[in-house]
Amino acid sequence: MAAAAGLGDGDGDGGRRPLRVFFLPFFARGHLIPMTDLACRMAATRPAEVEATMVVTPANAALIATTVTRATASGHAVRLLQYPFPGVGLASGVECLGAAPAHDAWRVHHAVDLAQPIHEELLREHRPDAIVADAPFWRTTDIAAEIGVPRLTFHPVGVFPQLAMNKLAPLRPDIVRAGGAAGPTVTVPGMPGGKEIAIPASELPEFLVQEDHLAMSWDRIKAGQLAGFGVIVNTFAALEKPYCDEFSRVDARRAYFVGPVGSPSHSTVDRGGDGDVECLRWLSMKPSRSVVFVCFGSWAHFSVRQVRELALGLEASNQTFLWVVRSGDSDAPEGWEQRVAGRGMVVRGWAPQLAVLAHPSVGAFLTHCGWNSLLEAASAGVPVLTWPLVFEQFINERLVTEVAAFGTRVWDGGKRSVRAEDADIVPAEAIARAVAEFMESGERREKMRARAEELAENARAAVSDGGSSWHDLRRLIDDLTEAKASRVPCDEDP
Repeated sequence: MAAAAGLGDGDGDGGRRPLRVFFLPFFARGHLIPMTDLACRMAATRPAEVEATMVVTPANAALIATTVTRATASGHAVRLLQYPFPGVGLASGVECLGAAPAHDAWRVHHAVDLAQPIHEELLREHRPDAIVADAPFWRTTDIAAEIGVPRLTFHPVGVFPQLAMNKLAPLRPDIVRAGGAAGPTVTVPGMPGGKEIAIPASELPEFLVQEDHLAMSWDRIKAGQLAGFGVIVNTFAALEKPYCDEFSRVDARRAYFVGPVGSPSHSTVDRGGDGDVECLRWLSMKPSRSVVFVCFGSWAHFSVRQVRELALGLEASNQTFLWVVRSGDSDAPEGWEQRVAGRGMVVRGWAPQLAVLAHPSVGAFLTHCGWNSLLEAASAGVPVLTWPLVFEQFINERLVTEVAAFGTRVWDGGKRSVRAEDADIVPAEAIARAVAEFMESGERREKMRARAEELAENARAAVSDGGSSWHDLRRLIDDLTEAKASRVPCDEDP
């Protein structure tokens, strides 16, 4: 059933078998990539003591193969264990949200349920020493208990949005009665830090305003998380204080804040796919901090009209830009690329975002507010223009604009919604004005840039020797090693 790469019974130093940790990511690049980064970091932190295995489907394995190969070549024990993607009616090779058409996204979520028996069989067969499972795979808590090993929940989403959603979830009946997505603005109760967080109902994740797959499983996900060994979050404490303290108190038996797990460098060009090296060469010909990087993640879709408005807005801004366009999105208006040639570059498909953000020519990031993107921007010291699209991204925006203060909104002039069909089109004039003002204005931009650079210093300190994330990663390995040592030996353990 499964194809394994490099799985075995090899001993670590002194004849002691290494701590074998299995990682089970959800079927989305935004989950797969940071979990792979985490696996590689754990293996690199204690090379002779930790063996990390990514348990993935074939098409998703291809997205991380270069990262795993690079880790292995460095002498770190990182493996791939493949299993077939469940049959849910998607085309061959379509195994994640970024590759599925928008109308078929539900099939990817359905694959989570169908993967359960496959995961159970693999875990019983290989009996790892610990399981790090993505939040949607909450059922792994039970199988981990059955085979007597720790199960940890991995969250690629930050602590701030998790707390906000947790505090709003009990209010869902009230939100639905008040009109659901058409209802009034909702204030998040009990958020720490003394900052009131208010969000229009139209900008709340859909599971909070109606019945969907997540609404039906939210309580079970949280119960599985609390019953498990602990929770790992891709964040660093200085970005989300005091929210990390509150999360540790109410949302996890043990909390490990280990981010940022990705490191900005040229070696990350192939992280998550075949990166466009040419765009890095193009950036090297531009002045320092002169380029607006425009990217909206791997799976949110824009309408044809919105793509055109964005293209015209970038053109009218008179700013230099690097724009990453999904392969399936429609092209810009006829003749547009010729008009912006030299000042603008379009990348179709996958771009090496970490390497781009780390480039000295990038001065701003126009983003959908996905957690990975915001964390990477903060880690690179790049201020952001926010344009949230789906799920928790509107909550993430509040952290950026109202709490951490290293970004500002692109547009406040119309209705925004997590449902594209309910949101107003952002006009080209508003985009042009926001981009131009952000790049040209003095005091406001400098203040946000200074704040972003401060966060970048905090991120570097967190993962450096003695930093908060450095400590939490080692505490995680120590805790799992201790749990392994305290287990009663099992005759079936290979």
